[in-house]
Formats: sequence, structure tokens, C-alpha cells
Amino acid sequence: MNGLDAIFSPQAIAVVGASTTPGKVGHDIFSNILKGGYTGTLYPVNPHARSVLSVRAYAALDEIPDEVDLAIIILPPRAALESVKQSIAKGVEGIVIVSAGFRETGEQGAEIENRIVSLCREAGVRMVGPNCLGVINPLESVRMNASFSTRMPAAGKISFISQSGALCTAVLDFAADRDFGFSKFISIGNKADVDELDLLQYLHEDIDTEVIMIYLEELRRGREFIEAVKEITSGRRRTPVLVIKSGRTSAGARAAASHTGALAGSEAVYDSIFEQSGIIRAESIHELFDFASAFTYKSSTALGKVSRKLPAGNRVAIVTNAGGPGIVATDMTITAGLELAGFQDETIESLREHLPSTANIHNPVDVIGDATQERYENALNAVLKDEGVDGALVILTPQSMTDALGIAKAIARIARGSRKPMLSCFMGIVDVSEGVQFLQEHGYPVFRFPEDAAKAFGALYRYSKWLNRHELKPFKLQHDRAQAAKIIDKHMNAGKRYVGEVGGLDLLKCYGFNVLPTELARTAEEAVEIAANIGFPVVLKIVSEQIVHKSDAGGVLLNLRDQAAVQRGFLKIVENAGDYSSEAVIDGVLVQKMAPQGEEVIFGMNRYPIFGPLLMFGMGGIFVEVFQDVKFSLAPVTREEAVRMIHDIKGFRLLNGFRGRPRADIDALEKLLVSMSHLAVNHPEICEMDLNPLLVHPEGEGVTVADCRIILQQPAAACRPG
Repeated sequence: MNGLDAIFSPQAIAVVGASTTPGKVGHDIFSNILKGGYTGTLYPVNPHARSVLSVRAYAALDEIPDEVDLAIIILPPRAALESVKQSIAKGVEGIVIVSAGFRETGEQGAEIENRIVSLCREAGVRMVGPNCLGVINPLESVRMNASFSTRMPAAGKISFISQSGALCTAVLDFAADRDFGFSKFISIGNKADVDELDLLQYLHEDIDTEVIMIYLEELRRGREFIEAVKEITSGRRRTPVLVIKSGRTSAGARAAASHTGALAGSEAVYDSIFEQSGIIRAESIHELFDFASAFTYKSSTALGKVSRKLPAGNRVAIVTNAGGPGIVATDMTITAGLELAGFQDETIESLREHLPSTANIHNPVDVIGDATQERYENALNAVLKDEGVDGALVILTPQSMTDALGIAKAIARIARGSRKPMLSCFMGIVDVSEGVQFLQEHGYPVFRFPEDAAKAFGALYRYSKWLNRHELKPFKLQHDRAQAAKIIDKHMNAGKRYVGEVGGLDLLKCYGFNVLPTELARTAEEAVEIAANIGFPVVLKIVSEQIVHKSDAGGVLLNLRDQAAVQRGFLKIVENAGDYSSEAVIDGVLVQKMAPQGEEVIFGMNRYPIFGPLLMFGMGGIFVEVFQDVKFSLAPVTREEAVRMIHDIKGFRLLNGFRGRPRADIDALEKLLVSMSHLAVNHPEICEMDLNPLLVHPEGEGVTVADCRIILQQPAAACRPG
């Protein structure tokens, strides 16, 4: 037995701090284990009691005559520390500390918590908590409710992990209302030792767990988490992971010296982690349970092998006996990333043959309010046989003649014979209850509202898309890492946090970026001379650490075509900068070759403690602030992730040749995004970075850096998170 087996399937439990007083945590946890039908041996430990709930009590752990696998500790911090020492001496393999008063209360509590963790790790003992609800295993072979929730959930194939103990009780109540079963149920509290990644890896190997749900507040592991969970969701034994994370509506982003720093916040980091590891995010507890229902939907092959039903694509057929709900479902398919399937001629003919003349035989199929189970069956058989359909949503509204149970049985018959997922929505409660109960008992997902079914189908499609993602051959890239390090060291040694555009362009050249000839002029005469050497037309840009956004200060002039224009332009933008900020120190004016035309995009990077560099891609120039059409990924970014980032923004249509515009050089863009990832990973001194705009030229003509802003910081003092 290993540490986590001892926590989830112990043969003997000692409750240290078991109480004789109802209402106290130590009493209620002991009572819950006892009354829940625990199949092992239970020992209460209380030096002041002869017995607890008629079970003989022991004054200390070492007085228990037999071996103990799991110690559940319900004592104040200092007493808990002593109890941990006694538990280790007794030979326990797992510890759950339910009581609070540790890290969450301040330095003193944190010190005790750290000592407990150190003791456990030295002894090879796994510890859950402190400050948690406890652990539940409702499977018949264990039946352990080691928590202070009075409700023992039904046994099932879904495991639930939560950082919030209070939320656990609400989830258990919600699950009971939906007749929802669990394999394992655990509250991790302060996660001083066992954290969500430990549990994900354990549950991934658990034969009784098919889907894992998590309520998450924060992570303490970055890239390691992504790589481990990627293996869980798409590796040898694929286990879907569904998450709901608190804080979605928090401000997140912060005032920063770059667009990326301003747009990126903790939510951008977490969305990236979920997307890069194949985790499906839900927006509510209700949605989390809906998704879990869909993911436990299985089918048997001709050889008897059971597999999860996932759609091959996003083309959905809707079959309904009411127009209104069909329209709602249609709207939600679009929102959920799906599309209405177009039927083949054979499908339409089959529907016309089996449905009344008043029925709608195009998607969504309306079988009319008086539909019998035969009519539903004929319609579903027809649409599911269509090669252009990847799955179906079935909607039933109760009419006076509706046979909800018969239609449910018809749905089950068709589902058994189809590889395609079919999600049902039986609207109502009382009139459809028999049909709903039948579908639930036989493992077929059924939802109360059309939008719930559509969102769940969308989650299945996202997971299917993740599993079937293309593995692209990595780019062969060569960088001058040593020269880049010299440029960075030069600025750091001079105490400069901001890398000017000239230095920034030199740095980017080391990583394969195409940059324009650029020089700094301190006088109008120098600007004219530089422009003549570079060749017209040119661009002038103000240089000042105090002016972040040059355009706002009137500090950029484009397309200057002769010496007189450069002379006037230099004087003008210096004057504009002074008017914009009297405190701005003007270092000079950059003279830069005017770039050829291209679509404006932005590359950005913001470095986070624990998680590392977060890369951003989106439409650039002023549009990055107006539309905020951006995607994020944590570095290092693979070629596949670079492709996803670029293709997932709404503005991708502009890059892909929209309305006669030439297709942009997307291949070059993908390669440079991976190069920027390497730059961020190889040089931890880079704290923030904006390349805005990057000009993407027509296919085969590359990408040019038109402007850049790079901020440095000592690696030990990582950039502040949003």
C-alpha cells in the first residue's frame, strides 16, 4: 500500500481528536465514518474518553494494538504537530489534517505546517491538508466518509478534487439532487503536501475513475503541471479532466509598461495552462456536472470493448418536437463552437418518407408536438446515418400525448447501435421524470435545457479536437544566444531596465527576426544625414523611457520622403513630446527605414513567478487595445501551439486572405512565435516584451519588426503577477 492508497482505501483508521460531543468536528467525522458503513477497523483517539459512540477509545496512537494505515487528525496546530510525530512512529502511511490554524493564519501557523511537511516527507508519509473537509470513498469495498459532511454520496465513476472545503458540501448536495455518483471525493485545503497534480496522477491510474473534476483556486506548479496533465488527458490511459476555477471575474491584469502586461492577468495564465494540457474548463458547478455526465457516456464495440463516445467533428443534428427549444439549441450550438450539419439528399428523403408533411425535414428537424417514439426513432436513425453528421441533440417537450418513457427507450436503442454521441434534453420535471430516470439509470446523459446539452456537446468536441490534434515536425531554428546574452548583460551592467529600440532590434536579430535599418539621432541634422544614408522614405520615432506609447504623444511620423520633411519632422515630434510630458527625458529620435506594407500583428511576453513566460499573439497596432483580440500560451511554445495561437484569434481571417487581400506569410509568423518563445526561455532577465506592430507581408515575403519594447529585471526578482 502506498501513501495515497492509505488515504483513499485504508484498512484501519485512527481518528485523533475524536470527540464525545455532538456538533464538534472530531465527533462528527468519527460518526460519519462509523455510520457510513466503513468496511475497515476504526479507532477513536481521545485521552479523556473511555469510548466514542460506544467504540472503545485510546489515549494515544501508540496504545492501539494493531497497525493503522490512516491517521485523521483534528487538533490545534501544535498538538497536530505532536500527533504527526506519533503517527510516523506508529507506522501510518497516510495522514489527513482536517483542523485549521496553519499557513492561512500567518507566519506562526505556516512554520508549524512546514515542520509537519518536513517530517512527513522525511518519513515517506503522504499528508492531505491541513484546513480541509476530508476524504470520501463511497465504493462498496471501502465506504469511507472521513469528512465532516453528513452526506455519503453514491458510488460512481467520477472523482472530485476541491481546494474549498465549504464548496464540497454544496457539491455533495447538488450531486444528491442529480443522483450523481463518485469514485473518490477529496478536499485538499492548504495542500501542504498532496496537491492537485499528485491526485490527478493517482486518479489517472485508478480503475474506478473515468472522469476527474476539480475546483481550483490557484496552482503552485507551472510547466511541470502542463506536461504531466497532457499525458493524463491524451496519453496511454486517457482521462478527461474538467475544471472550474474561481476568480474568472477578477480584474487580473495590471497597469504595466507593455500591452501584454496590461492585457495578461492570472486568468490568461490559467486559460493557457488548461488549453495546453487538454483540461476542459466549465463556468459553473452546474456546467461542471453537465460536462461530467457527457464524458461518462460510453459505447461498446463489436468486440465488447467499451470506449468513450466523442464526436469526430462539430457538425450537429437537432431533433425536436417543439420549434422554440430547437431554435435555442441552434443558437447555442454556434456559441459552443459547433455548427448545424447539412443533410445529404438521402437523409432528407428518409425524413420526408417517415415524418408528416407538417414536419421540418431540414436541420433542426421538427418532428411536431404529437411525435411518437416511432417518429423520434425514424428521425434519429436517419440523421445519425448521415456521414455529414457527427452527433445529435434530442429535445423533448411534454405534450398530453407524449410517451416520455417510450421515447427514452427508443433513444437508448439507437444510442447503443451508433458510434456517434447523442445527448438528450427532456424539458420539464414531473411529466418527463420516467424517461429521465430511465436514461440516467442506463448511463445516457440527459439535460433539462437545450443550451445545457449544446454546451456539453461542445465540451466533448473540444476534447475530441484536443485528442486528434496534429503533431507537427518541430522547426529547425538557429539562434545567436551568446550575442543576445551580451546585449542583455550590457544593459543590466549599466543599470538599464528598459532596452531601447536599437538595442531591442539587435537582440531580436539574434533570434531570426527581420528588422529595419535604424539609428538614433540627437539633432535634426543627424536625422537628415541618417535618413539620406538609409534611403527614403523613413519613419521618425521619439525615444524616451517616460513615453510608453509613442503615438499617443505625437511621437511617430511615417513616410517622410525627403530631407526637408525629416528636418521639420524631428523638430515637430520633439515639441510634441514636450507638450505631452514636461517631465519626459528625450534621448533622441530614431530614424528608421519605412517598412513595406503588411498586416499589423503583435507578439508579447510577460513573465510570471512559478509559471514563467506567458506569450501573447494578436492583431497589432492600435487594434490590440481596441479589440483585445489576442491568445496566450505559456512558454516554451511548440509549433502546434504557435499554430493554434495564430489560428484562434478572430482576426485570422484578415491574415488568411480576406476579400481579395493577399494571404499573409503565416508560416513565417509561426516560426517567429516559436523563436520568441526560445528568446523568453533562454533569457530569464527579460521581464516584459512587446513587438508591436510586426508587419506580416504576403506569403513568402516574411515578417518585419516595426517597433519593439523590452523590459529587463533581475531573474531572482520575477515580474509581478497580475
